[in-house]
Amino acid sequence: MTELADIKTLLLSRIRDVSDYPEPGVMFKDITPLLADPAAFTALTDALAEIAGRTGATKVVGLEARGFILGAPVAVRAGVGFIPVRKAGKLPGATLRQAYDLEYGSAEIEVHAEDLTGGDRVLVVDDVLATGGTAEASLELIRRAGAQVAGVAVLMELAFLNGRVRLEPALDGAPLEALLTV
Repeated sequence: MTELADIKTLLLSRIRDVSDYPEPGVMFKDITPLLADPAAFTALTDALAEIAGRTGATKVVGLEARGFILGAPVAVRAGVGFIPVRKAGKLPGATLRQAYDLEYGSAEIEVHAEDLTGGDRVLVVDDVLATGGTAEASLELIRRAGAQVAGVAVLMELAFLNGRVRLEPALDGAPLEALLTV
């Protein structure tokens, strides 16, 4: 088995399915067992940091909230800065705000306007690509701040929700990499 296949097997073995959460009919993919396993969490961090290096990222954006957990160690491992993209109203100071639709309603996200510059290449990191709304909004924020999009990297893509199709125009040729597709 190849190293990538070994990593995928390890990651999949540490993701727990939770039925009917957050609402009936939804199968939630719980990554907390993966985070609790140092070998699995390290393998995930290393794989995402390799993507950051390959894309030439100078900053990693983590999407609230699990994207913070994944993105911060990826940024440290890749030797680049980390920028949190938060729910609206959570950041002090001057922010850029973007509204978007998600699986269960709508929301707004923000980033500090001064944290990204025209010289930055930004990799967006999150746990799951579902419908693509949050990632799409983050790409808009990155570009509005004057930075370039280096790509999007996620632990898993829920292919049946077609987030990749929605996100491709906003990526404008930048890569979307999912370590797992379910």
